[in-house]
Amino acid sequence: MDVKADVVPLRTPGRAPARTPLRVLPLPDHDRVGIVLVCRSRTLAQATLDFCVRLLPTGDPAPVAAVGPAAEGVVAAARQVDQGVGVAVLCDLPDTAHSVLALLDRAEELTLPFPIRFCDAPLVEGAVPAVATAAAGGDLAAVVEAAEDAYRLRKRPDNPHPSHV
Repeated sequence: MDVKADVVPLRTPGRAPARTPLRVLPLPDHDRVGIVLVCRSRTLAQATLDFCVRLLPTGDPAPVAAVGPAAEGVVAAARQVDQGVGVAVLCDLPDTAHSVLALLDRAEELTLPFPIRFCDAPLVEGAVPAVATAAAGGDLAAVVEAAEDAYRLRKRPDNPHPSHV
């Protein structure tokens, strides 16, 4: 069987390519990982979200929600930010994380988005790279890794992480 296809040449033979400036295309407003910031203080969660967005060069974040620890708020936020490619959840304190992990254990029963992942990361230090990675189009694994890498960053270079001693 002979299959024919039209071929569009990249340049016209014998002509120099036209010099056109590069165009920056905006990222699509879909197909990005959603992020839920859960904090005992919803005000602090919202301030963290606002801070992350201000740091983005485009000001176009992935879908991010800031909520308090109430189960119904976390579930609603996860559904709201879900765009079909995954949701990452970050928390502030161990008791908040415990509550969120209990919800994730009931993900199917609560009809939480799939996949949904908990990020074992500090809230602010993890949220900044997570939001940036999601805004850049990173997949769920990249967003979670970016958040969790926050534990590797030391604020004092002369004070190594205990595992490096």
